[in-house]
Amino acid sequence: MTAVTADPSANGTGDSPTSRELLARIAELQPMIRKNAAQGEEDRRVVEESIQACRDAGLFKVAQPKRYGGYETSMRTMLDVSAAVGEADGGTAWVVALLNVCAWLTGTFPEQAQDDVWAQDPDALVSGVLTPSAETRKVDGGHQITGRWFWNSGSYHASWAVLGIPITNDVGEVVDQGLALVPRADLDFEETWFVAGMKSTGSNCLIAKDVFVPDHRVISVPQSIEGTYATEHSEETLYRSPFVPLLALVLTGAQLGLGRAALDIVRKNAARKPISYTFYTVQADSVAFQLQLAEAAMMIDTAHLHAYRAADDIDQAAARGEYPDYLSRARVRADTGWTVEHITKAIDILLSAHGAGSFADANPLQRIWRDSAVAARHAVATPVIGYEVYGKALLDRDDHITPLV
Repeated sequence: MTAVTADPSANGTGDSPTSRELLARIAELQPMIRKNAAQGEEDRRVVEESIQACRDAGLFKVAQPKRYGGYETSMRTMLDVSAAVGEADGGTAWVVALLNVCAWLTGTFPEQAQDDVWAQDPDALVSGVLTPSAETRKVDGGHQITGRWFWNSGSYHASWAVLGIPITNDVGEVVDQGLALVPRADLDFEETWFVAGMKSTGSNCLIAKDVFVPDHRVISVPQSIEGTYATEHSEETLYRSPFVPLLALVLTGAQLGLGRAALDIVRKNAARKPISYTFYTVQADSVAFQLQLAEAAMMIDTAHLHAYRAADDIDQAAARGEYPDYLSRARVRADTGWTVEHITKAIDILLSAHGAGSFADANPLQRIWRDSAVAARHAVATPVIGYEVYGKALLDRDDHITPLV
């Protein structure tokens, strides 16, 4: 693929590993993660060997505050880490990305809430669901919550969850939308993740039954969307990042890795795989195949360029201590959709170029295709919604279709 601008955090700071060091660690893990991919699908959860290896390599530390032993890196590093894991397995990459972004969310809570999660267990992982699918009752000192939160990726591995809730007043009126930090021990669990792709993400349902959540573990989503965070540590650059742009763009990391993996497989096989019912003894001799390969590679390049532009927008604004305006945030939603759309299109082209053998159970291309297709349908990454949000912003219209910008 074409060269892209180097990650500005690649040289690292302090005692944290550089992004290059993290990617080197992942390169060593890729054969094992790749080996475990099929078993993860069968188990509908990432194999514990892979999770432990990711823990040992520090891959769940990239968005955790340094105050608790985390690396507190950047949006760009979050993308690069999940993409590199995605080259080996999409499900593992998705879990890495989602647990990391929930660590970032936790970093925007008040310090007291962060202490609850990490002071005694700095290796604690947090999963999460933004949708406020719950009922709440205001009580002295906090909220009683009851609800069910579906598609909680990484739910098998997390000891805390950040969950969307409606915030009510003393008379039961909904006055805000919030996120609540809840210990996994306070939640029931139901297996509901039976899907065509991303099977190993364990995106199951967490259930609360009249669980008490103290006020310091509840934050306002609308305030966060506008850049007003509850953390007292305003000097921490990463946790000044724009809320929705970061939550959206992180969903593209696994996709970038899946696209790279598909391209690599098809390229490597082209020198020995024939094109059936033609005179081509190897695909690499065919101009038609060459054109397909080039088109797919260019789409994957384009996806990276848009993802990295958006990551740079996020990181540079955070470094300046400026919250991006609505138009800039809307463009990240569009960049997210563009990235997802071009990866999925590239993978479709590559499967056609590779041939019907792409769909053999033994061929990793079929799992890459399914994982990418399912992940691409995440509501926050939907391309047409991102484009409409951006188009309305370009025209300075006020008929918004979502608050998540």
